[in-house]
Order: sequence, then structure tokens, then C-alpha cells
Amino acid sequence: MSTADNARALIERYIDTWNEADPAARRAMVEALWTEDGSYVDPLAVAEGPEAIDATIAAVRAQFPDLVFRLAGPVDAHHHLARFTWELGPKDGEALVVGFDVAVLDGAEGGPDALRLTAVHGFLDKVPAM
Repeated sequence: MSTADNARALIERYIDTWNEADPAARRAMVEALWTEDGSYVDPLAVAEGPEAIDATIAAVRAQFPDLVFRLAGPVDAHHHLARFTWELGPKDGEALVVGFDVAVLDGAEGGPDALRLTAVHGFLDKVPAM
């Protein structure tokens, strides 16, 4: 697999984590995807370490229990970086929220199973009016 293919597989697993409703399964996914010192930052949240990242995902799931995250285009990757657009909305409906993230990857030389997230920097492009 190429770096881009490995990155896409990792980002697909990352999106799956945001959709995982079972807390134990989600925590295991976070542990498998992130480095111990991983960080997640977007305009609404800062989370450092797997426990805080898991708590952030749990809070978002609690706020939007009936919505799903999905990739909204290709994953573009090179070296230790990947960028991608995602959306949040009803399973079969129009996205209510759209974001753009840049992920910092670790272990790209080791193949898809060695690849992990060290940081995700998120941006919100579309949010519902309050």
C-alpha cells in the first residue's frame, strides 16, 4: 500500500471511531489509532491524550446521537500528513456540519498497521445557525 492508501485506511478508521456508540469499543479504537501523547484540536475542543480524545468524541456523540460522520471526499496525504473533509448529518440526508481536518501521522514507514495519529487539527466549514 502507498502512504496515501495507508492514510486513507487510517482516516476511515478514525471516522468510524466518531460513529462508535459502544463506549468500550470506542475506547479500544481510540487506543489503537492514537499515540499516547496524541492531541485533537478544533474551534470547540482541545483534547490531549487518548482519555481526553475519547471523552471529546463521547460528548459529540451525546450531542448528536442520531447523526453520522462520513468522509466527504478523498484523503490527500504525503509524508506524515493527511487532509480530508468530513460531514455530519442524518444517515441518508444532507450534512448539517462540514469540517476539514489535517492529521499528523506517525509510523508511516511501518505500513498500515503501524500508522497512528499524533494530532488532528480540525476546522468547521459549515455549522447550523443557533
